Amino acid sequence: MMRRVVLGVLLWIGLGAGSFAQTPEGGVLPSPPAKLTRREQRVLEKEQHELEKKLAEARAKRAALRAQMSSLMSEREREHSEALFVDGVKYVLLEDYNKALESLLKAYAIDPDNAAINYKIAEANMLSGNLHDALNYAQAATQLAPHNAYYYLLLAQVQASQKQYENATKTYATLIKEVPNSGSYLFNLADLYLAQNKLTEALATLDQAEKEFGQVDEISFKKQQIYLKQNKLDQALAEGEKLIKANPNEARYVLAQAELYGNNNRLDDALRVARQALRLDPGNPQAHLILADVARQQSQPDEEAQQLRQAFASPALDIDTRVRILVSYIKQLPSPQEKVNQLARDLTAATVAAFPKEAKAYSVSGDVLALTDHKMEARNAYSRALRYDNSKFQIWQQVVLLDGELNQTDSLLVHSGRALEVFPNQASLWFYNGVAYLLKRQFARAVKSLEHGRKLATNNAELLAQFDAQLGDAYHELHDDEKSDAAYEASLASDPNNTLVLNNYSYYLSLRGAKLDKAKTMSGKVVKQFPDNDTYLDTYAWVLYKQKDYAGAKAALEKAAQKTTDGSVMEHYGDILYQLGEKEPATTQWLRARKAGGASDLLERKLKDHKLYE
Repeated sequence: MMRRVVLGVLLWIGLGAGSFAQTPEGGVLPSPPAKLTRREQRVLEKEQHELEKKLAEARAKRAALRAQMSSLMSEREREHSEALFVDGVKYVLLEDYNKALESLLKAYAIDPDNAAINYKIAEANMLSGNLHDALNYAQAATQLAPHNAYYYLLLAQVQASQKQYENATKTYATLIKEVPNSGSYLFNLADLYLAQNKLTEALATLDQAEKEFGQVDEISFKKQQIYLKQNKLDQALAEGEKLIKANPNEARYVLAQAELYGNNNRLDDALRVARQALRLDPGNPQAHLILADVARQQSQPDEEAQQLRQAFASPALDIDTRVRILVSYIKQLPSPQEKVNQLARDLTAATVAAFPKEAKAYSVSGDVLALTDHKMEARNAYSRALRYDNSKFQIWQQVVLLDGELNQTDSLLVHSGRALEVFPNQASLWFYNGVAYLLKRQFARAVKSLEHGRKLATNNAELLAQFDAQLGDAYHELHDDEKSDAAYEASLASDPNNTLVLNNYSYYLSLRGAKLDKAKTMSGKVVKQFPDNDTYLDTYAWVLYKQKDYAGAKAALEKAAQKTTDGSVMEHYGDILYQLGEKEPATTQWLRARKAGGASDLLERKLKDHKLYE
């Protein structure tokens, strides 16, 4: 009876079900409650307690097993996360930020509270230009690891990149507060305050740095900058004196102080300190430049020139400083004072001597020489510059311009051709090349270059007019009168007062005997502007000659013919005189033409037969 009751209790405890008895008919009835003695009750309670103990032990074992299984799964995930992190770091180093982020974000999905993963995701995003996400992950990294300086530095960098200077300053302030031994970052914090023009805060930060690190050159330099911005010259000079006192044998600190005196019109102090620098470092070019500047401010040009020559004689003076000074002189050139022109040439010569393989040395020398009317030397200097750097279009342009001014057609042809190898789309170079071929009487090549360049100059009306003017000449020489006239008309449409076009067009029309009224109008316009030019008077006279107005032609050319040195003008005047029946004077003019040279192929026949040939 007791056993049956105990089993019923066990079933109830273990299975949560009641104890039932079956009737013979299969019906189910509740068991009648058992009546237990006191002793039986105690035994039952003891068995129940033991059973609960065993159940608790079983539950504990199952929980431990589940915890063990969970621990094993986390370890595998952790290993996978670390592997993904390593891959991400590798791809960051390889600058493949897409793959880096792919690996790092997978690691983050497994372990989102890992500060290093957040930091590396922020870095990859920043390096790839995604500053928004970089900011979020960098902030997370600092929150997860509030004592890691690198995480704050990255966050501040991202904030500064987005011009969030105020937030960046807060980040540095937090870094300095939270991370031990981080006082060196006070300098970064000061720079951020300076970037925001928070001068008072920057000074306070630098004072804090000075208390921690003592006398540091960088602190004094930055404090000088701030004092100068605040127009506190005395405090700025005091910082300079601190630098000199701390570094008595360093000429650069003395020079900086001298320059500060000079820039603020404390000229006597500037002289004193610059000479002090020369005692420390004899021949120092910077000291001589300061002395030259003081001499300039005191209107002592000879002393200024002497100090500049001494500075430029030093090989320690860098090329950029030299060029900067020479450019200031170029702005004054050509000077009415030859001393200034000569000084500029001397300084450029010293620069070329000090930097014989530096293109900019020859380039600035060319500028000075060109402006002081030393064209041949200037062209040669520019050419030397191109040996060391042929990538500057302006220098090529100067070379071909000077070739033209010097009437060096062969050089013009060579230099323009070489320039076109480097700059094939520069219309002006095609123009110079076409002109060179025209001067070389290679008219077909001239037309080819000029027509090609003209296509590149469609947006430059002035240059188009010049192309058309040259094409008019070239097509005339090729006996293509239609294209020649069209080119001249196009040039005059852009520039109706182009003297050379008006003269050449009217002259060639006169040679052909075509459109003589138009030729007379154009030529008359030129002569009215230049009444003493023998070439223009010759054109006008020849148009009148073709119109059989010999008297008018003689009147136009008579005065110029007596003074001219041009053989063709003399010959034309002789022809006019012959037509007027003045044969002896005509022969005299033809003889003058023979002696002068440049006359037509018919001149010898005229002299031989004393007869006009046309």
